[in-house]
Amino acid sequence: MGDRRTLVVAGHGMVGHKLIESLVERGATAEWDIVVFCEERHLAYDRVGLTSFFTGTTVEQLSLVAPGFFAGAGLEVHVNDPVVSIDRQAAKAVSRAGRVVAYDALVLATGSYPFVPPIPGRDLPGCFVYRTIDDLEAIRDFAATCSVGAVVGGGLLGLEAASALCHLGLETHVVEFAPRLMPMQVDDGGSAALRRRIEELGVAVHLSMQTETILAGAGGSVAGMRFAGAEDLRADLVVFSAGIRPRDQLARDCGLVVGERGGVVVDGGCRTSDPRIYAIGECAVASGRVWGLVSPGYQMARVAADRLLGGDAEFSGADLSTKLKLMGVDVASFGDAFATTPGAESIVYSDPVAKVYKRLVLAAGSHQVLGGMLVGDAAAYQTLAQMARGDMPTPEHPEDLILPDRAGSTAGAAGIEAVAGTATICSCNNVTKNAICDAVTEGALTDVAGIKAATGAGTGCGGCVPLVIDLLKAELRKCGVEVANHLCEHFAYSRQELFDIVRVHRLTSFSEVLTGHGSGWGCEICKPAVASMLASLGSGYILDGEQASLQDTNDHFLANLQRDGSYSVVPRVPGGEITPDQLIVIGQVAKDFGLYTKITGGQRIDMFGATVEQLPAIWARLIEAGMESGHAYGKALRTVKSCVGQTWCRYGVQDSTSLAIELELRYRGLRAPHKIKSAVSGCARECAEAQSKDFGIIATERGWNLYVGGNGGMKPQHAILFAEDLDRATLIRYIDRFLMFYVRTADRLERTATWLNKLEGGIDYLRRVVIDDALGICGELEADMARHVESYHCEWKATVEDEGRLARFRTFLNSDDSDPNVVFVRERGQPRPATDLEKSKPVEALL
Repeated sequence: MGDRRTLVVAGHGMVGHKLIESLVERGATAEWDIVVFCEERHLAYDRVGLTSFFTGTTVEQLSLVAPGFFAGAGLEVHVNDPVVSIDRQAAKAVSRAGRVVAYDALVLATGSYPFVPPIPGRDLPGCFVYRTIDDLEAIRDFAATCSVGAVVGGGLLGLEAASALCHLGLETHVVEFAPRLMPMQVDDGGSAALRRRIEELGVAVHLSMQTETILAGAGGSVAGMRFAGAEDLRADLVVFSAGIRPRDQLARDCGLVVGERGGVVVDGGCRTSDPRIYAIGECAVASGRVWGLVSPGYQMARVAADRLLGGDAEFSGADLSTKLKLMGVDVASFGDAFATTPGAESIVYSDPVAKVYKRLVLAAGSHQVLGGMLVGDAAAYQTLAQMARGDMPTPEHPEDLILPDRAGSTAGAAGIEAVAGTATICSCNNVTKNAICDAVTEGALTDVAGIKAATGAGTGCGGCVPLVIDLLKAELRKCGVEVANHLCEHFAYSRQELFDIVRVHRLTSFSEVLTGHGSGWGCEICKPAVASMLASLGSGYILDGEQASLQDTNDHFLANLQRDGSYSVVPRVPGGEITPDQLIVIGQVAKDFGLYTKITGGQRIDMFGATVEQLPAIWARLIEAGMESGHAYGKALRTVKSCVGQTWCRYGVQDSTSLAIELELRYRGLRAPHKIKSAVSGCARECAEAQSKDFGIIATERGWNLYVGGNGGMKPQHAILFAEDLDRATLIRYIDRFLMFYVRTADRLERTATWLNKLEGGIDYLRRVVIDDALGICGELEADMARHVESYHCEWKATVEDEGRLARFRTFLNSDDSDPNVVFVRERGQPRPATDLEKSKPVEALL
């Protein structure tokens, strides 16, 4: 134990946590005792995605720390207890709580603090900064009584703050001292395009404005802002987001060398003027400057980890290329964006109507791409950034890289194969092309999820995922792997291709599909898949004629088969709303037929233990009471959960229950590649858990936010914000298109989350299809949904009203007896399936 050393990490933000992760991954705990001091009450969280807090993302979802990480790695962490002093002579760190830890090495990862201009009134109630979760919670709570908010600062963080105020339902103003928005990332032309886009969202932009005073109202809180040479602006809430400054007070107090403009000066190994102390991230001055992005901070963390383990890694600067989505607008800059290289020339494309601006900076003579900026359309960012880094050659006509397509254009011909092997594909986690290619070939990987797990690529900001997909496909081709997506051996088509064949040719039976476009007799894969396609396209009652033989076990009896051979009965409860009379009927039916009852997470009541023979009689009773099939047995819409919304809840801002009922009744019975779940929350508190659903809706003061691609279950996935502040009609139109596009294009048994993850172009492509009608099919998608709504019928109602259809509901063809193997015992006042041991006992012993 005498050889062990102690490392103190002062600060646990994103960069501090990356340092700790790097050390743990490299086995540092074998020789180092690591003590971490975290100033905030929360462990490291995703500061880049902080604004999503206002659209329902929880603190737990923002967290970067896996459950049990510190205990599992044997680390010591102190939360809400920052280091407040360092005794360099004694090599000891002292925390606010009085903890004293002797160190062999110490890493400063204290980050930065928001710069607040010295404006009179900046300390009034109603003035905030935008940096931590505590800041955001304070803004949210104060905004509940406000109507107008203003942000001081029109840079990256300022626009993030403005987006937050919009989500809170405030009239929002952005006040910027400079003559343009995002002055560090875009030029005047880019700023103009960005401004037009943002003002379309209802945000007022005030440029070249010098704030003189924050005005106080009668109650002492913020009432407005006064400017030099301009009219006053009324505001109830002001957020300062005018840049950051390095948090270097600890370094100053203990005598470390700091830069002229702040920041702890470090060498290439991230070591300060004291060889036992390192500094990383936004508190450090490395290579002559403070780096204000996550990626350079992560690089410094890896360098410091390497040095602590005896390595010689160097930090010599970082690529500041970045792609952002600000208030729904794509903004990207890369390389020498402002053409500071001597002799550099620029090609500019500006479309004021589409509000798109692109600038490409080229070297004089060679026309090599040096840098550029993109506003409104950043689809070419990854390719251009690779060219600016020298990892991909510039094509003969570089103007084709930013101009609309023209005949003979060859700009994109180089492809991913032209990228150098040493090129960094994922800058967040420093993953090169070679590393990804090696992982694919050596690990026999066939999907992006495998690459993420093996290399970490795509697990940071996610911007590199399109390149990762291209690399995966290229490597599989090199390995001679044919990635065939055929439905099964009987159909040489993908599900999407076969669906289009059925739709275009208006086929109505499996025989027609198989005879015209398949081979053999079909199988347990293609029969239910084709049956689902036919049902999606409205081919009638699913158990009539040939259709009956295609269904799987659940659809065969319109009920879910349970482990003991009995079936469940699940009536629909739209939006979770149910009348007392319907509750009484469910209770009486369960009592009369001896069924087990349970309230589910989908806000409905399931009844278990029905035999096949009992199903028609049970459903006849339920239908008579005004209920209908909940389609729990089918690959179809299951439920649309809801909270009580503004009707009852004091926090609700919209009527979530009525909307949930409308959506569930609209999409009930819609057959799809897999089950579909939804939810509607009446405010940002998100009680209905809409962001874990295939499509979810959250109310705002201005309308509804639509989320898509969420998933619970074994592999949870957070839904992605698709569109904001929609009116009811637009919301439903977008959902119609989204669902029918999913039904058309997803693979068999593929949930929307997996489908979206695999979709070429991801969420941006989906927006172009659904919102912009890029494929010109939105009219067809809406018509398909209209046909579904018009032709819907309750399958159980159609069953109990037809004596011929009731004949199938029997266990034995030659007997009316029930299945003797279905046996129940009583437990907690309800029936449950008997175990094999219990079945061997006399019947009297089970009662």
